[in-house]
Amino acid sequence: MLAGGTVLAIIPARGGSKGVSGKNIREVGGKPLIAWTIEAAKGSRFVDRVILSSDDSTIIGVALAHGCEVPFTREARLAQDDTPSIDVVFDAIERCPGFDWVLLLQPTSPLRTAEHIDSAMKHCQQHNAPSCVSVCQAKESPYWMFTLCKGNKLQPLLPAAEFARRQDLPPVFILNGAIYLARTEWMMKHKKFISLGTVAYEMPDELSIDLDTESDFQQLKFFMENK
Repeated sequence: MLAGGTVLAIIPARGGSKGVSGKNIREVGGKPLIAWTIEAAKGSRFVDRVILSSDDSTIIGVALAHGCEVPFTREARLAQDDTPSIDVVFDAIERCPGFDWVLLLQPTSPLRTAEHIDSAMKHCQQHNAPSCVSVCQAKESPYWMFTLCKGNKLQPLLPAAEFARRQDLPPVFILNGAIYLARTEWMMKHKKFISLGTVAYEMPDELSIDLDTESDFQQLKFFMENK
């Protein structure tokens, strides 16, 4: 339990991934990918309940074997390629009501740990914020990005994007997909995790891998073998 109330952690894992077949249960570092997130959630000091939202019987079986609760099977209409993640969260909240906070943990971020989860929650509370999302510093700066106008002419993406040296560029951040936290009542009202008042929890770039392609899995394998 967080000082501000109870916390429901939702792990979304649908079947039928087109990018990498069976990625949620693919073996990574000696165990199924989803097991990394289950263990991180269950290891948190503040999470009160950890549930899986899935439409796939194989994924459900693997999750159960690793100690994750599966109180329902996700409907097919919420397991499509274009299904918004927020709809999956709303569905889980309706099926498992009564929690003050909701925490979305995607299994494609296996390097996020229980310590990261707890630090993000404390960070959110310390700032008296309604929501918190994890970020990492962007490798490429939008200040050096352009669009192409008529005649293939370059147009700066941002105004006054003229920095002579990389070290002069202001730091910019991107969502790393590892942690999405919000007060349940606030999120149901705003229909999203990010709005005015959302605070960022920064994670190291090397721990912010978000698995989506085969090359991402190879990068993760290299990292694990060398760390």
